[in-house]
Amino acid sequence: MYEHVVVSAEWLAERLDAVRVIDVRDAWEYDGIGHVPGAVNIPFAEFRSESGDEGMLPGAETWESLLSAAGVSSGDDVVAYDDTHGVFAARFLVTAELYGHPPERLHLLDGDFSAWNRSRETTTEPPSPTATAYSVREPERSPLVDYGTVHAALDDADAVVVDTRDPEEYADGHLPGAVNLDWRDLVDDETRGLKPASELAEILADAGVTPDGRVILYCNTARRISHTYVVLRSLGYADVGFYEGSLTEWRDRGGPLETA
Repeated sequence: MYEHVVVSAEWLAERLDAVRVIDVRDAWEYDGIGHVPGAVNIPFAEFRSESGDEGMLPGAETWESLLSAAGVSSGDDVVAYDDTHGVFAARFLVTAELYGHPPERLHLLDGDFSAWNRSRETTTEPPSPTATAYSVREPERSPLVDYGTVHAALDDADAVVVDTRDPEEYADGHLPGAVNLDWRDLVDDETRGLKPASELAEILADAGVTPDGRVILYCNTARRISHTYVVLRSLGYADVGFYEGSLTEWRDRGGPLETA
């Protein structure tokens, strides 16, 4: 289990000079509304692609260019945030993990930008990071699972396949036997951060998603599962499969679907 996967604004404030902070909001928000001091802007659209390495990953060269320009080195602790309960920032962090950044050095700001903005100084001045020569590496252990693995898991009594979309999308069509766990069910709308650990454990247990089991996540384009993946990692789940292709690939390949 990795510590400090999801971190508070207090945690970040104490380490602001020792970590690399990435703001994945749109540039107009970063520039006009303000940002965490020292944060570098890498908008979501810049690391999202339909023609990258796999699924919606941007491609190794694009990723190396983005992180090099942001001044990130391969051993840096990275904290990412957005203003959407962390779902876009989580996608950044999962992308970093899939491209070989040490997962123990990847952190999600709990409560998104508002957690910092409520009581701490922000700035509209962009930093001037020293460029690095960031290099993508093969991760020691990748959570990626492919179509065949997911298809086989449908008949595996020891695996739970989790659809992280909203109930209406789930009802319209989902993988046979998949349970519905809307990623927003894990978030407190008022604080914009994660619900208390005891409440998360109850929600997950009710869905049959337990720390000692095998879990496979999917949504439409692997954005929403990124948040759920980070949450499960923060709770110590050891066997979590990340279906990057999600329903986009599943439908393209004629995978079976059922309706509620």
